[in-house]
Amino acid sequence: MAETPFPEDVRPSSRYLPIADHGLIGDLRSVALVGTNGTIDWYCTPSFDSPSVFAAILDAERGGCFELAAAVPARTKQFYFPDTNVLITRFFTDDGVGEVQDFMPVTSDSAAGTGEAGRHRLIRRVVCVRGTVPFRALVAPRFDYGGAPHTLRTMGGTVVFESTEGSLALISTVDLVCDDRDARADFKLGEGESAVFALDLAGEAVAPRGCAHAEAEHQFNATVDYWRRWLHQSRYRGRWREMVHRSALTLKLLTYAPTGAIVAAPTTSLPEQLGGERNWDYRYVWVRDAAFAVYALLRLGFAGEAEAFMRFLTTHVSPCEGAEVAPLQIMYGIDGRTDLPERELPHLEGHLGSAPVRVGNGAAGQLQLDIYGALIDSIYLYDKWAQPISSHQWDDVSHLVDWVCTHWDQPDEGVWETRGGRKNFLYSRLMCWVAIERAIRLANRRGLPADHRRWRQARDAIYRRIMDRGWSERRGAFVQYEGGDVLDASLLMMPLAKFIAPTDPKWLSTLDALTEDLVSDSLVYRYDPQASPDGLRGDEGTFSICSFWYVEALVRAGRLDEARLAFEKMLTYANHLGLYAEEIGRTGEQQGNFPQAFTHLSLISAAFNLDRALG
Repeated sequence: MAETPFPEDVRPSSRYLPIADHGLIGDLRSVALVGTNGTIDWYCTPSFDSPSVFAAILDAERGGCFELAAAVPARTKQFYFPDTNVLITRFFTDDGVGEVQDFMPVTSDSAAGTGEAGRHRLIRRVVCVRGTVPFRALVAPRFDYGGAPHTLRTMGGTVVFESTEGSLALISTVDLVCDDRDARADFKLGEGESAVFALDLAGEAVAPRGCAHAEAEHQFNATVDYWRRWLHQSRYRGRWREMVHRSALTLKLLTYAPTGAIVAAPTTSLPEQLGGERNWDYRYVWVRDAAFAVYALLRLGFAGEAEAFMRFLTTHVSPCEGAEVAPLQIMYGIDGRTDLPERELPHLEGHLGSAPVRVGNGAAGQLQLDIYGALIDSIYLYDKWAQPISSHQWDDVSHLVDWVCTHWDQPDEGVWETRGGRKNFLYSRLMCWVAIERAIRLANRRGLPADHRRWRQARDAIYRRIMDRGWSERRGAFVQYEGGDVLDASLLMMPLAKFIAPTDPKWLSTLDALTEDLVSDSLVYRYDPQASPDGLRGDEGTFSICSFWYVEALVRAGRLDEARLAFEKMLTYANHLGLYAEEIGRTGEQQGNFPQAFTHLSLISAAFNLDRALG
């Protein structure tokens, strides 16, 4: 391997791909985003919430990247190897066609307790399928979100990038040219020829391991086999099988296998509005998001993920006795930790200049009463569709329900984590009703001990409170919070949660009002931040989970033609791989962290219920 210097500007600041121009690979511990140009510009290792080693999506110059692409002008197309999370990026040049196959082998359970359990490997296999194609590669890691310096050394056929924050080992079947920080390669492949790059987390516990062509072929086949065996469990045979299965595969990629945690999204600080401040770190376990994900996966027949999440709850999220604010936090680390301090990284400019870049999440300390309904509803469905919960789990549920009976009528920050002060949000009341109602159902079905009289009284009091104070005669609709006239898309959950009949005149009037105020070409805004200030500057796009909730509300109201049209329109807003971020902008662009569990789980639910209604 030759030693030669090359320029510092490894990635010009103008080279930002849109958020949607990415695919996702992962190994159930972390993920990488691969651009349509062949560049990995987001990768944290060894876990979702570890500091990044590639973060060019947040700072094109300082973030670090792994480029691998045709060295001549080329058209590109990207797709998933069928029924897997193996990503293929194709390059169409004047003289040939080549492709990069990106995947992360999934560590098997049998590797637990061995050195291989700590191996986190990212493999990039380059193949020329027609003619000849010249390729170029640049491996330029920047440890600790680009804030930690590193050195480079060669060791036999391995390049080792070393930092106080970690080390990476790069194995390549082509010659690399290195300076003191980065490695490059220029090579040409003829038809049928291939090259392999493998990037491993390096350390004392895991020795460097080669990845020659045969090894790469074996790992490729094993990874394909793993994803296809997993997807084979799906019971969904409906009209939108491809999109539903892609959403399921995406949700699976957002699970952290060692604990069963499910993250809200695998990225941080991708902006909800370009140039705005609504940039948050979503690489944690929101109780609400994870509970909804369990519901979606159970619907498709994936009971194992639900069981793993229940173990996570039992092990890491048991209710805290005597807690000052609430027995549960709204979010946890993937290892169950509760301390998630939020800080800004001023040395990163943000995606397309959208600062600040944040890590950690200060909303962890908020009071959001709706999480109890989401969680207990998922436990109720798990007990009904998967396997009965244990006596210990029922004790925890009872403790939570008792707490909700006492505290449901206090103001909170609400489902959207606003930073404009606490209010008496209707959605929070609704989900407190769900928490108690589902617990009563579970107790009755299983004959479990419960304070039935107290629970029923609290449930009925919440119902009366919503009907009396959550309804606005002036608007002819249920409203965002008591005493206000602002609408909120979270109200779409009222019939979905079985609080109100989907054909009740009050609900149909609310649905019409929501359609008029918050719906744009099937896309649904959460609320109007001008009419209901949320403590943050700027606007945001439409919120995709709300758009799929809208589809379900139309289905349940019997408006099937409208529902199907709205659903089909929503599918056109997916990216080229069927992936969604959190929001959709005014001209159809993906906004916010990507991909977003909320969006994909609600797609699954909407497709399932629309299918059933259409027959």
